[in-house]
Amino acid sequence: MKNLSKWIYLIGIASTFSCSQPDPIVGTSEITKWPEDKKGAISVTYDDGIINQFTIAKPIMDSLNLPATFYIITGKVPGSGKGKFIGRDPQEIIAETREFKTDSSNFFERASLIAFTGTTEAEDYHARVGSLFESGRVEEAYELLDEGYEKLRNGEMVNTGEVIFHNNVEDTTTWEQYKSYAAQGHEIASHTVTHPRLAVLDEVNMLYELEQSKADLQQFIGEESIFSAEGPYGTENERVMEYAYGIFPALRNRMPETWLEEINRGSDAVPGESQKEYVQWQRGILTRHSFEDMKSWIDTTLNHDNIWLVLVIHGVENLGWEPKTKEQLEEYFSFMKSKENELWIETFRDVTKYIRARKNTEVESSMEKDQINIVLNSTLDPKIYSVPLTIKTYIPNEWNQAFANGQESLPIQEDSKGKYVLSHISLGESSAFITH
Repeated sequence: MKNLSKWIYLIGIASTFSCSQPDPIVGTSEITKWPEDKKGAISVTYDDGIINQFTIAKPIMDSLNLPATFYIITGKVPGSGKGKFIGRDPQEIIAETREFKTDSSNFFERASLIAFTGTTEAEDYHARVGSLFESGRVEEAYELLDEGYEKLRNGEMVNTGEVIFHNNVEDTTTWEQYKSYAAQGHEIASHTVTHPRLAVLDEVNMLYELEQSKADLQQFIGEESIFSAEGPYGTENERVMEYAYGIFPALRNRMPETWLEEINRGSDAVPGESQKEYVQWQRGILTRHSFEDMKSWIDTTLNHDNIWLVLVIHGVENLGWEPKTKEQLEEYFSFMKSKENELWIETFRDVTKYIRARKNTEVESSMEKDQINIVLNSTLDPKIYSVPLTIKTYIPNEWNQAFANGQESLPIQEDSKGKYVLSHISLGESSAFITH
């Protein structure tokens, strides 16, 4: 059953007594593709919860009043569920690797365990095995895993000293700090418990990584932090997606919507060539990218009406993968801010909520004398899909003023079809009206 979301009464003041209009466009309404009828959207996202993201990058964005999404590794935060292997006795599994080579019958269990055998080198084996597996080099993944377990059995594994997964001791952000960042308008969301290669985990360990991370975010921050997530390494593995979409409503990894074209970070596809209603265009901000490179992504978004530019940042200054400097980020975010009147800059969560609500909501409107009635019907839960929708309503030419809810003055605008106003409706609201 569809939910009756909201009635709006649009009442205008006419410059003459007659409001009759033969034009059939008058009184019709539509939900704009982007809020405020802007040209596109940008989401700035950060991966791994690296401390410099919060001490260097976030203050820059705060100074410009720009929101961001931070996908954090929850197992690093004090008070959270920590990384662990769930399953049989590890020593029993390790002993079996001497007798039986790795194959499809034991691969996921062994790949799950090896990261938790005590050394950073073992964690690195897990990551490299996962990379081979996801690239389709399955037999090589089996062989590499056997090599790793042979080193374990022979006592040859060592601590490499490299920063891998959740071992970065410099990442000291607390849940109290994360909660304050969320209250400031940023999205704090899941990047799993330990940043594993989810595609090579067995069911119980994959579910722990996803569900425990979600549980901690919900406990320490709240419902708004458990809407979107990002599986580590940008995985698009089908098995992972099936499990993850049973836990989170949205994933930056992939969004299986028929009306959405997705161009991931490694793709050279041209977003402007897509005929889909929306294009999620992901670009990784890396050390090698110049300001002109990154500026061109925003210019491309401005030149079309269907692009959602999703930027992915890891390293900042001297910490993290492919870092950008403070000065580079200041220059880029300032340029982005200068385009705010034309582009919607918002968290990954809220952009997803808007476009999904728009595609799952019907708008109806009718003209009665000097009043336009509007109603939205949606199948979505208004408690979750809480981002207001922008409604574009065409009004009679005679109207020279219009008000929402009897109070809010609506600027009258005009396009090739005629005069119109923009109003805003949240699915959870019950009624409103526009007067003059």
